[in-house]
Amino acid sequence: MTTLTRRRTAFRGSLAATTAALALVFAGSPAAHAATIDVDYDVTGSTTIASTGSTIALGPAVLATRVEADGAFAADLDLPGTRTQFKLAGFIPVTANVAFEAVGETAGQLSRVGRTQVATSTSSYYVRLSNIKAAGLPLFAGPFCRTREPVVIQADTPAGEAFDIVKGGRLVGEYSIGKFQHCGLNTLLINSIIPGDGNTIELNVSNGRLTPTP
Repeated sequence: MTTLTRRRTAFRGSLAATTAALALVFAGSPAAHAATIDVDYDVTGSTTIASTGSTIALGPAVLATRVEADGAFAADLDLPGTRTQFKLAGFIPVTANVAFEAVGETAGQLSRVGRTQVATSTSSYYVRLSNIKAAGLPLFAGPFCRTREPVVIQADTPAGEAFDIVKGGRLVGEYSIGKFQHCGLNTLLINSIIPGDGNTIELNVSNGRLTPTP
């Protein structure tokens, strides 16, 4: 057997095992009631801040889930820091580092709507800003500039789409950003620009795979 053939066989076996284990969770059999499985997914996506019109790339990251027999899941989703830019007053270029600091776990549910499986999820993050520059000049917001309260983000399977427990799927949502604090002399400026409703998020979840139980 060639190396390529062995790899293909191993991949198919892994995929079959993942599918079978995930199917067991939703089978409703007595054995499934005690089943909890760990599944990791790859995540990429973006979020758009309505007040500035800026789009921030999210990921790549790993969504590490623990799925219960009834489809409820808890997950860890640590998003890497990124950088954004927008125009202040329509012409002054502003750049900033953006970090999403997770507060607790993501809570979610896999369920069926008719013959379609869908996912819902709720996550909480502090949004932290640093290295803010306007027209290339630093604004000295300090290292502790972040939202006063966690930003709650609900991201669900869009209407008309499905979430496959192995292949994943899209999760989309809309959320609000509250006031910032500890941004030095720039707190008022930041709070006049960024907080508000109508911010959107899209996450592309893919490549589900079982993780070994310790």
